[in-house]
Amino acid sequence: MIREDLRNVAIIAHVDHGKTTLVDEMLKQSGTFRDNQEVEERVMDSGDIERERGITILAKNTSIKYKDVKINIIDTPGHADFGGEVERVLKMVNGVILLVDAAEGPMPQTRFVLQKALELGHKIIVVVNKIDRPDARLGEVGDEVLELLMDLDASDEQLDSPILYCSGRDGTASMDPNVPGEDLIPLLDEILSYIPAPEVEDDGPMQYLVSSIDYNDYVGRIAIGRIERGEIRVNQEVTVGDFHNTKKEYRGKIVTVYQIEGLNRVPCDTAKAGDIVCISGLENITIGDTICEFGHFEALPFVKISEPTVEMTFSVNDSPFAGREGKFVTSRQLRDRLFKELLKDVSLRVNETDSTDSFRVAGRGEMHLSILIENMRREGYELAVSTPRVLYKEVDGVLCEPIERLVIDVPENCVGSVMEKLGARKGELQQMTPIGSRMRIEFLIPSRGLFGYRSEFLTDTKGEGIMSSVFHSYQPHKGDIARRSMGSLIAFETGEAVTYGLYNAQERGELFIGAGVPVYEGMVVGASPKSDDLVVNVCKKKHLTNTRASGSDDALRLIPPRILSLEDCLEFLADDELLEVTPKSMRIRKRTLSNSLRMKERAKM
Repeated sequence: MIREDLRNVAIIAHVDHGKTTLVDEMLKQSGTFRDNQEVEERVMDSGDIERERGITILAKNTSIKYKDVKINIIDTPGHADFGGEVERVLKMVNGVILLVDAAEGPMPQTRFVLQKALELGHKIIVVVNKIDRPDARLGEVGDEVLELLMDLDASDEQLDSPILYCSGRDGTASMDPNVPGEDLIPLLDEILSYIPAPEVEDDGPMQYLVSSIDYNDYVGRIAIGRIERGEIRVNQEVTVGDFHNTKKEYRGKIVTVYQIEGLNRVPCDTAKAGDIVCISGLENITIGDTICEFGHFEALPFVKISEPTVEMTFSVNDSPFAGREGKFVTSRQLRDRLFKELLKDVSLRVNETDSTDSFRVAGRGEMHLSILIENMRREGYELAVSTPRVLYKEVDGVLCEPIERLVIDVPENCVGSVMEKLGARKGELQQMTPIGSRMRIEFLIPSRGLFGYRSEFLTDTKGEGIMSSVFHSYQPHKGDIARRSMGSLIAFETGEAVTYGLYNAQERGELFIGAGVPVYEGMVVGASPKSDDLVVNVCKKKHLTNTRASGSDDALRLIPPRILSLEDCLEFLADDELLEVTPKSMRIRKRTLSNSLRMKERAKM
């Protein structure tokens, strides 16, 4: 049976190419909102961090009604670190809308997500977005997308994919690059005519594949997925299991079924094959599970998620200031939180270590793990994290490391300094393409070569450079890479930083703290331009004598300190340092806090 009243489509693109903004306009023009309803920008980005950073982290479902057809739309993340979100939701859809920026063209993540869609045989509608940009290159970008499709061995049918020219912000679409559109009707018509309606078995025992997990304090875990066969009903007896038999099959009962309509989940009694629905009432349900009618269990294969490439150690905070600001500070609470995250993030891996106080957490990149840390600190957790490390693999007896495909877009006068820095980090130049007054350079570079580079890159390009990377492959180990050229300024004693001590310390390097900040021995308070660490006494006060008053000298002028974000801290960390993360503070510290013990350890080496 073909469900002509339904289309399931995902929107995929590189980061910041306008996916969520386009979904906003599709919702508005389909009549999802009232005429006088006040709607926020990027309404699909519901998380606090997503709103603050302007990025999509989790794939989200919505739907619109057009010409009596329900179009289920899945908005996906653009960052390579959240590629696992894209991979798993592609199983729910029959076609994809590939969004490409009219000026930037196809970027690394465009290649990654398009390759996954082609492997599943999905039909593709190419949308060149942001055509109102003054530097738009409509004809060239269309050719670049065609080259990319050929490069990824697309079928003849996929090479003939329709191309539309859109402005997501203005809500317009057109089939002709020279004729601007007036609304998104051409895009919606193309979805109905080009994206195939789901072919389903409407009779036969029910079969449902879980592609996503949500959580609600009232009903517990909520499974989101597509009904592959039959009909799902409230209070239906079911069997739950998975394709690889990693868990024992168990019996359960469906308590509620929700259809997705607009931004809301609407309870319903039944749903048919082809529908994307949310169900609750099954405990221990996880991504990749198959739910079948009781007595007719038949597991469905789930897409293989790409392996993590970066690992960090999360441990209990044992600094002198431990327990002052956090609500959850014990190893049991930390363990429970990390294993809870595994239920909804298929790209994450958590392994226990020899110590009960620390856990190895592996993800797709620094940003993937930093978002987890940020979420945990906002929830009240206190923890210490180590410097990121890449995960090595042995292939045919050879030690291999993850290699990233790095694309850099910089002004022409910055090319020299960027190439010099990346050469030192074992980057191999693949190609250079001039785009107007800028240069696009493509490298293959070890993942560990990118640790700590982003802030240097922004400095070298005066903030005008754009860099993005995506995992390419595992290749033989490239040799040693100098991770950091600067040293740390380390606090000499525990106390409170005072102006006099900071004034003397700022001559030695760049400070991270201001006056009045509590510090402890072994805490990193700044960066030294030299490669060696320096111990400074920021708590030192000016002593009084009978001939000199404390205020008789000129007023001391302090250079404003550099306030580090979470990503900056992770980039700065050396191998012998930890980042102490609490709900209110982030402090970099040495693993061995005592200055004298550290000196002895260095002498032994």
